Amino acid sequence: MRRTYQAVTQDYLEYTSSKHWPVLLYTVAFLHTIVQERRKFGSLGWNIPYEFNKADYTASVQFVQNHLEDLDPKKHTISWPTVCYMLGEVQYGGRVTDDFDKRLLNTFTSSWFCEPLLHGQFEFYKGYKAPTSRNLTIIQETLNNLPIMDSPQVFGLHANADITYQINGVKNIFEAILGVQPKQSGGGGESRESVVFKLADDMLKKLPMPYVSFEVKDALNRLGALLPMNIFLRQELDRMNRVLLAVRETLCDLKLAIEGTIIMSTTLREALDAMYDAQVPPSWKRISWDSGSIGFWFTELLDRHNQFRVWLTGGKPKVFWMTGFFNPQGFLTAMRQEVTRAHKGWALDSVVLQNVVTRFWKEEITEHPSEGVYVHGLFVEGASVEKKTGKLVESRPKVLFEPVPVIFIFAVNSTSGKDPRLYECPVYRKPKRTDANYIGSIDFQTDISPRHWVLRGVALLCDIK
Repeated sequence: MRRTYQAVTQDYLEYTSSKHWPVLLYTVAFLHTIVQERRKFGSLGWNIPYEFNKADYTASVQFVQNHLEDLDPKKHTISWPTVCYMLGEVQYGGRVTDDFDKRLLNTFTSSWFCEPLLHGQFEFYKGYKAPTSRNLTIIQETLNNLPIMDSPQVFGLHANADITYQINGVKNIFEAILGVQPKQSGGGGESRESVVFKLADDMLKKLPMPYVSFEVKDALNRLGALLPMNIFLRQELDRMNRVLLAVRETLCDLKLAIEGTIIMSTTLREALDAMYDAQVPPSWKRISWDSGSIGFWFTELLDRHNQFRVWLTGGKPKVFWMTGFFNPQGFLTAMRQEVTRAHKGWALDSVVLQNVVTRFWKEEITEHPSEGVYVHGLFVEGASVEKKTGKLVESRPKVLFEPVPVIFIFAVNSTSGKDPRLYECPVYRKPKRTDANYIGSIDFQTDISPRHWVLRGVALLCDIK
């Protein structure tokens, strides 16, 4: 803010006769600061780290000037919807490509660019007042009285976001250190090849065998091969088989290459380097899923295989682990299709998903729902869930992620819109909130405005590793 106002002069504040010009200029500058500073909090701040710059600020200020000059001199009433649209959809919003980031930006503009801003006591956050004075000295005093260190709450986030910021900084340092480490072993200690050989041998002992096609076919026929959920299962098994075969081939070839039986190809060298650094080999990652380390990745592989095996041999699980699917969107679509088929006269286009956050954990679910599915294994970031009510509440201090009770997802035939009193919470596969990781949304009840949780950056994650 101080840097932005270094270019502001008293003459600039006298630019227009409108008494609202100084406070609107200050609010645009505050918005510009907030959208830039939220980037340091990673995905909690913005799903995509946009490069907002001075050109966005200048264009926004120019629009505000023009809008004030075009007002009817008798009424002098600001069109707040116009101001919010231009800032949230055009000036700054023109850079924003993610729908949930756009929702966040529009929440900022609609919360700040409103009639209470003009009444002299408006605060962006406690202690951060919007000065209405046209006197530059008074405005500079306001800026000088701002805290030296801004808490995450100023940006709409929970205090825990500062921990996220520090963790991200440490991760970047370690990644940089890892990137400059030599790929050859030093004179002492166990060699890279020896370490990876033992790891490959251990993984091969635990690695499940690939599925046998005719056994899968027989099992699916018993379950009902043409049912949408079982078609989805078959597709998941095909992809899982591909991963199992690739992992087995890589591990076997690595052992042979380390022994000198076969040539160490580029792909095998990449796999060796990655495994030594406890990372997932690139050739595996391309056909599977991302993970923080090879240990987490391999554990997830075993858990995924176990869920598919239980489903294939014993029928639908009572509770599904949605993290364990390659295509969780397809899982929800298959469920919609099954419900639609069960109701005569329903059309798939008008069938929508709804949900209830239950009070139960996975172990407490004893029977299948009559329709829909129970899912577990989700984590909430940016908030917590009150178990008795299923409502969103503030995060506990120093707790970044909290497990969410089992969620019941079902389908209804409805063309009405969403209840505005509910918070539409995005669900992502991984902490990186990209379009590729986006699954869908879950609605949460809340005792306070859903806007609060939008500013908090609340989302559900299938995996936090």
